[in-house]
Amino acid sequence: MEASGGSAVVGKQGRVTGKIGPGLVGEVMIPVRGGVEAFYAHPSLPDEEFGLGTIVVVVEYFPPRTVYVARALV
Repeated sequence: MEASGGSAVVGKQGRVTGKIGPGLVGEVMIPVRGGVEAFYAHPSLPDEEFGLGTIVVVVEYFPPRTVYVARALV
């Protein structure tokens, strides 16, 4: 990640590896720094849910390992 507040993470697509939804802290794998790393994930809209394997895009990043995601348009 970059010192500029996560600009290397925002906009990246990742795959859900732990269910994301209201009241849940999910997990998403995101390609960064030449590898793939796990991040804690929350839905960008409070009522959204994302099941395992869903492709999402990072809309906000909070260091060191928390992201808010939305469904990717693939």
